[in-house]
Amino acid sequence: MKVAVVGATGMVGEVMRQVLAERHFPLTEFLPVASEKSVGQLVNFGGKSYPVISLADAVAARPQLALFSAGGSVSLEWAPRFAAVGTVVIDNSSAWRMDPDKPLVVPELNADILTPADKIIANPNCSTIQLVVALNKLHQAYTAKRIVVSTY
Repeated sequence: MKVAVVGATGMVGEVMRQVLAERHFPLTEFLPVASEKSVGQLVNFGGKSYPVISLADAVAARPQLALFSAGGSVSLEWAPRFAAVGTVVIDNSSAWRMDPDKPLVVPELNADILTPADKIIANPNCSTIQLVVALNKLHQAYTAKRIVVSTY
């Protein structure tokens, strides 16, 4: 599987690269993607160095999967371009979270809602994901009516 990490040079992109490597994700080609100022910079993945490519070059490469963590404006502009060439985009920004036409998915809870037609998949923010995974079983057993959460 050809996989692009959009925002590969950022902190979250670095963790995405680490997790893909640690979990031995079955990829056949790795595409680190970042802004034009980072194109050509080398990033490490699985013990090898890879040159960062541009968003346009990544779309042209037609990856099967693109993990996005490059901010909402990048996601709004580029996720549809990836989706148009058949790439499944998993977006870590807030860009698509409230879009009624994009599934909002926490894989441990509702991955079953996904269909082959879903090309842009949103996920909740980091605090929400952890909270809903932890609270899901409690809610199933006791039916929570309200939860108030503060993050700082």
